[in-house]
Amino acid sequence: MTVVNAGPQPTLREARVPEGGMYESVRVLRRLPEGWEERPYEHFELVPQGCTIGAEIRGISLARPLGDALREELNRALLEWKVLFFRGQRLTSAQQRDFARHWGELETNPLLAQGSSEDVVRFDKGDRAMPTFENVWHADVTFRERPALGAVLQLHEVPPFGGDTMWADMAAAYDNLPREVRDRVDGATAVHDFIPGFARFYPPERLIPLQSAFPPVEHPVVRTHPETGRRLLFVNTSFTTRITGMEREESDRLLRYLTQQAHVPEYQVRFRWQPGDVAFWDNRATQHYAVNDYGPHRRVAERVAVAGDRPF
Repeated sequence: MTVVNAGPQPTLREARVPEGGMYESVRVLRRLPEGWEERPYEHFELVPQGCTIGAEIRGISLARPLGDALREELNRALLEWKVLFFRGQRLTSAQQRDFARHWGELETNPLLAQGSSEDVVRFDKGDRAMPTFENVWHADVTFRERPALGAVLQLHEVPPFGGDTMWADMAAAYDNLPREVRDRVDGATAVHDFIPGFARFYPPERLIPLQSAFPPVEHPVVRTHPETGRRLLFVNTSFTTRITGMEREESDRLLRYLTQQAHVPEYQVRFRWQPGDVAFWDNRATQHYAVNDYGPHRRVAERVAVAGDRPF
């Protein structure tokens, strides 16, 4: 019998990819905390806008006072969906403030343009306006010792195209971190500072007087939501400067990876505004991104923020 030598068997060539990247995988998309009892809503209609984040609330007017039952149900919806949308409300600034006060004391921000009162921030962007505080994923005022609980934003003038806002679910971002990354960040803290987020737009003389009011603070890299118990990734591009106890190069590399998580579309919802629309989001559980794609048209919005607690 003749034996034929088949020669060496083909092998798959090496395929090297950069370390620390995000690649195709099955992502866990869990909207609710484990053990959370989901119940129907009795005081409004809720229409989901995303898999884990974002819901439109129909059938109520935010201009009217909220009773205890409606307030409780809206808070449950906020915890379950993380950002709520209300179409065509057309609130006055006073009505917008009154609605936000159902969730706590209002917060002022001396770094942003003021609206009708010191606790109303106004964003008025036209063809001559500098594109500040847009096109970056961030959570609001994490440079404070007690970052905002949430914010209520209303659009007064909407461009003919563009100007959407996007939100990302930072519980989903944490859930999908590789185990080795979670082991590194659980229990770690990071420094947050207002200077990086504002020095791109303001001269030093505008920021120096505020340094004593807003010194750098440390927050957990992974915070626990005080109402749901969810673990949430709590670092962002605008204000997080370094992870405590790490060499600068290692900290920068890990922060780049962590802040990239907000860019995953499966964790996001995108909202197309109409005049008078209102969005109310949980700043503890989300990051957001104002899309700057509407020039040279004008976009006018007002925001009221609710003061929060110390992250843990």
